[in-house]
Amino acid sequence: MDDDSLSTVDLQSLLQRSTSPKLQSTTTKTATSSSTSSSLLTTPTTATTIAPFCTSQSQLATNTTHSSSSSSHVNSNSSSSIPPSKVKWCTDLEKNCLVTNFENRGWQRCTSDDAWNVYWATVGTVHRLFNPDTRVRLGDHQILNHFPNHYELTRKDLMVKNIKRYRRELEKEGSPLAMKGDDNRYIHLDLVPDTYMLPSDYNIFADEFRRNPSTTWIMKPAGAAQGRGIFLVTKLSQLKKWSRDSKTQAKTYVISKYLDRPFLIGGKKFDMRLYVLVTSFRPLRAYMSKHGFCRFCTVKYNASTSSYDDMFIHLTNVSLQKHSGEYNDIHGGKWTFDNFKVLIESSYGKDVHEKLMDDIHWVIYQSLKSVQGVMINDRHCFELYGFDIIIDDDMKPWLIEVNASPSLSATTVADRIMKHTVIHDVYNIVCPDGFVPSVKKNNHIPTQQEMGGFEVLFDELQETVVYDKELATKITKGLRHSKSSHKISSTWK
Repeated sequence: MDDDSLSTVDLQSLLQRSTSPKLQSTTTKTATSSSTSSSLLTTPTTATTIAPFCTSQSQLATNTTHSSSSSSHVNSNSSSSIPPSKVKWCTDLEKNCLVTNFENRGWQRCTSDDAWNVYWATVGTVHRLFNPDTRVRLGDHQILNHFPNHYELTRKDLMVKNIKRYRRELEKEGSPLAMKGDDNRYIHLDLVPDTYMLPSDYNIFADEFRRNPSTTWIMKPAGAAQGRGIFLVTKLSQLKKWSRDSKTQAKTYVISKYLDRPFLIGGKKFDMRLYVLVTSFRPLRAYMSKHGFCRFCTVKYNASTSSYDDMFIHLTNVSLQKHSGEYNDIHGGKWTFDNFKVLIESSYGKDVHEKLMDDIHWVIYQSLKSVQGVMINDRHCFELYGFDIIIDDDMKPWLIEVNASPSLSATTVADRIMKHTVIHDVYNIVCPDGFVPSVKKNNHIPTQQEMGGFEVLFDELQETVVYDKELATKITKGLRHSKSSHKISSTWK
């Protein structure tokens, strides 16, 4: 189904139906029923277990009406802001969840050549806008959805380089965060699987491969997306063949240790797409949405090398899985993040669930810290990142990659509503009450009602972290609990 196949009226009707009392009651029963928890383990992708993304926000339909005044809070900067009736928006990405959100706020559409206030742009457009040759100077009432050098986090090779640099710097400073265990791995900053850049790191990688010849590796183009160009490597001869291809030599690839013991649900591999909004890097102000989701493979996992050519077993990308004969277009092979959390707590207990959530937040937070010093912190910019996290069978989360342009296309009705909700919440935070604040005075602290489905991940402006008090104190001093000494506790309330 095409992302823009529903009209604005159709979407509003869906939103209203999804928040009906009857549906809310059904969802509550689904989330709390032990029998449902059992079914999650065996049939994670059955349509009946997919809880609507927006049922936890009973006012969603009201919030997305023309007035868009979802908060009773009065913007303290309103005197220096552009009121909703005069806000002009443009985009070069025609997606239903964007257009309907802007129209529902009463904003006026314009072109990129006009004096726009809000621009949802592709990364290519942002690169052109911030190119020194174009000499574009943004005004005080203009905001954009990408930081100029967002690729420091969203290109696979640069993300890994920045994390490695960040760890080296902390190690040089003698920070307890950079402590290593007996296996010479970082105790607190083991965020990504072992990764090398090819062809530049080929000799280093080859030495590592010879030391551990039974290890499986996964090869990815550094700048590609949607599963393109990915393959598994079990022999050095595969790389020699790759290196002889002159076309690939012009591209940078990353090769990472393949997590061949992933945590499975219903026998299938999955990963998580989590939405993180960053409104500033210095000071760091980051928010995480509860409206993430899990993406499942369509074929049950098989760790044998004979299965390595079957990407329907090993890659979770929807753009690839939708071509599988086992693909279900009703639920699209997706689960809500809420359903996942219900499964973990009901099957493994509250302590395991809370520790896993803490570890996921930690991985995201530290990856943002790794690029804080190199990111161009343009005050006109914000960014909605799509973090891809995978969990191994030891319940350890790993960062796979970060997307600068997480897909806004929808494969199901629930998917469409969820993405509409995420964009709605984003603009409630960056444009409170529908106003576009002046970037000179934009120190607005969003209320809980404005944040909607987001929660504060970290806010240096307030010196606030959503940890418990004990852990917050230790983090500000540069120390995180060791897994061997820290009793599992809830830290991200």
